Amino acid sequence: MLKIYYIIFVIFASLILISGALFSVDQRQSAVVFQFGEAIRVIDKPGLKIKVPFIQNVEFFDNRILHVEAEAKELTASDGKRVIVDAFAKFKINDPVMFYKTVYNNKGVTIRVNKILEASMRKAIGKVPLITLLTGERSNIMLIILNQVNEEAKNFGIDVIDVRILRADLPKENSAAIYRRMQTAREKEAKQIRAEGQEEGARIRSKADKESKILLAEAYKQAQIIKGEGDAAAAQMQNQAYSVDQDFYKFYKSLAVYRNSLKKEDTSFVLSPDANFFQFLNLGK
Repeated sequence: MLKIYYIIFVIFASLILISGALFSVDQRQSAVVFQFGEAIRVIDKPGLKIKVPFIQNVEFFDNRILHVEAEAKELTASDGKRVIVDAFAKFKINDPVMFYKTVYNNKGVTIRVNKILEASMRKAIGKVPLITLLTGERSNIMLIILNQVNEEAKNFGIDVIDVRILRADLPKENSAAIYRRMQTAREKEAKQIRAEGQEEGARIRSKADKESKILLAEAYKQAQIIKGEGDAAAAQMQNQAYSVDQDFYKFYKSLAVYRNSLKKEDTSFVLSPDANFFQFLNLGK
């Protein structure tokens, strides 16, 4: 019976020793084996590995590209203008042992890289005017910041492979002041445009009035010429018609005068019956 217990105990202890001795390394990770706090082995190939249980322990580190995002900071450019900058850095662990000894884990590296990134941004942005951050020169500034951050980050066992400025905004008070200046400038520009429009409108109306008067005058002149030519043609036709029989013409005109003069029955004339006015009435005969 004791032998059975002994066998069970040995099997159980063996399982504990085996489980404490075996560990696996993922292909996305590297591992460091520590013995009494000292790194004795770095494993960068995936697979099942062995360590001494209870004496050695293993720490795992990510081999992928990691991300650190810096908090928004208010910085001052060389022209004295303030700007709020958000940035991030991409890094990769190249020395797990140094990484573990200096920053220990991702939280530690985030704190340290944040400080380095902020200092580098202050130094680089403080040498250029604010407008530079809004032009193509921005990429050169990021390259300068990247080199500075990477140089210091090597002490933590990491390689910084990229630094980017996410956002560069003005503080609220600066934005409000700039907005007011822009609003004033736009209002001034709008007033000038309206004044120029009114001036142009008055000029166009004046030109149109002048042209309309000229057109009306030309039309009136042309109408009078046509009317005069028509009256002349009519008078010529009448003269030609009346010249055919002058006696009939005189008779016809006298009848028209009689019709217009003797409209009323009580019309009175004090004339001699031999007057020319009554020559076609034969009153004197």
